[in-house]
Amino acid sequence: MKTFIQILGLFILVVSQSIGQTIKATPLTTDAISVNRFLAIDVLSHRYYEENGVLYKSNQDQIWQYKNLALGKIVKIDTQNPLKIGVFFEGFNSVVLLDNQLNEIKKISFLNNKNSIIASAIGIAAQNKLWFYDSISQKIGLFNCLNEDFNLISTSFPGNFKHYESDFNNFQWIDTELNWYSCNLFGEIRLIRTVPDFDKIQIINSHLILYSKGESLYFVNFKSNKIQEVQNVDKSFDFFTYKDQILSIFTNRQIKNYKILLP
Repeated sequence: MKTFIQILGLFILVVSQSIGQTIKATPLTTDAISVNRFLAIDVLSHRYYEENGVLYKSNQDQIWQYKNLALGKIVKIDTQNPLKIGVFFEGFNSVVLLDNQLNEIKKISFLNNKNSIIASAIGIAAQNKLWFYDSISQKIGLFNCLNEDFNLISTSFPGNFKHYESDFNNFQWIDTELNWYSCNLFGEIRLIRTVPDFDKIQIINSHLILYSKGESLYFVNFKSNKIQEVQNVDKSFDFFTYKDQILSIFTNRQIKNYKILLP
């Protein structure tokens, strides 16, 4: 009941202040490309995508690839450090760390540890560690990639993630009730706020998100309590990202870049 009231309150507050508000995107470039599934884009603008189980990384001049079909489907990759890329194979409870040319640095099987982990979420953390959520204990932990030891750091909670992402110092997630949480390196969990319902979402900072619902994109600024629909963009997309005033929309055949100036 409390969660419902939070969501209803957010909806009334935001919608009442944002009806009819839009933000216009200015087209910049369009690149032709044909891929099965986009996965990520890093801080150096390298693109990561999957074709028939093979991971590819590309830029304007070069393409690299990593193939390990024995580990099954790539569920998620973490590219926040382009020199150490984390690739999560949830079906085999494994993570592979790759260098900037997609050469294998280390393969980690969580089942090989003296105390087994069943990971349903992972991310690159600080100091040669990995974030993980363990479905057995229902806790967030930190896995040391050097000695392959780990610590469970949070209190237990259901891992009903609708979305999750992380940086070196924080693991963030939005649960199926649309509550947005953050956990720091000390295991302290805090509720940030409730968010609107979404299909896909990008957390830009603590008060700004970009999300899609149906064929529309929206920016939400929680400081000003505004939702702005993005106008003048492609309505059919598989993946999107926003960084440094550039919105990139990915389909299976092209990448379109737009300039967006947020107020």
